[in-house]
Amino acid sequence: MSKIKIVTDSTGYIKKEFADREDISIVELNYSFDDEICKEGFPGEFQGFFDRLSDTELFPTTSQPSSGEFLSEFERAFREGYEHIIVILLSSKLSGTYNSALLAKNMLEDERITVIDSMQAASNLRFLVEDALDMAKQNRTVDEIVSHIENRKRDMSIYVTVDTLEYLRRGGRLTGLQSALGEVLNIRPIIQMEDGELELLEKVRGKNKAIKSIIAKVPKSVQKIGICHIFNEDESIKLRKDLKSRFDGVEISIDELGPVIGCHLGPKAIGICFY
Repeated sequence: MSKIKIVTDSTGYIKKEFADREDISIVELNYSFDDEICKEGFPGEFQGFFDRLSDTELFPTTSQPSSGEFLSEFERAFREGYEHIIVILLSSKLSGTYNSALLAKNMLEDERITVIDSMQAASNLRFLVEDALDMAKQNRTVDEIVSHIENRKRDMSIYVTVDTLEYLRRGGRLTGLQSALGEVLNIRPIIQMEDGELELLEKVRGKNKAIKSIIAKVPKSVQKIGICHIFNEDESIKLRKDLKSRFDGVEISIDELGPVIGCHLGPKAIGICFY
């Protein structure tokens, strides 16, 4: 069977050790503070970014990898003997990363490269990458893997809430007045991933109620859950315990969110991804 290379981007927040062990290529997105451009990095490397985010009124900008970075990864994979490349990336409605990869594929004019818009992010993107990797190890064909990913991505959900409205305000998603009133009234939004975009689903009074509302949205048929957080491990552990009592036998992981997604949510944000 053909040797298949899996390529993804940094917003799946896959641990570097796992990526290195499994030979998954991760092309990092960028963020910029005061015109200083940095790579997003990997879980375990985000402390400095969020410390800076908390200590300044500045708000970072984010940007996709260049087509040249994808081109280098594709060429390297073929040099190493891979016969096909499957690229699974952050939703195209959140970033131009997908378009950068498509451009790199077109530059090579090589049909052995398949670029997939996951329409997902965070743990859900990681789940898709892990599925593709497992299927490649089982000697499944490229068509079988791609078909599975295209079907699976439509059966995934993301719900997240925040500890403060400050970062939604800084990112332009709330006015200053909305943010101030929301804090006074202890309003916490529940944000969902819908058709590849992050949208406001509802607003509730208090973070505990927001988390309870999120839990209630997980169906009994759930197969895998990822708890996503920004420096909120204690609350994540508590949430995992609650979920385990409700969904016995379901795999539940705890994952960090990094700068590209996390800058809009802020420290102590928490949510779940699942299929």
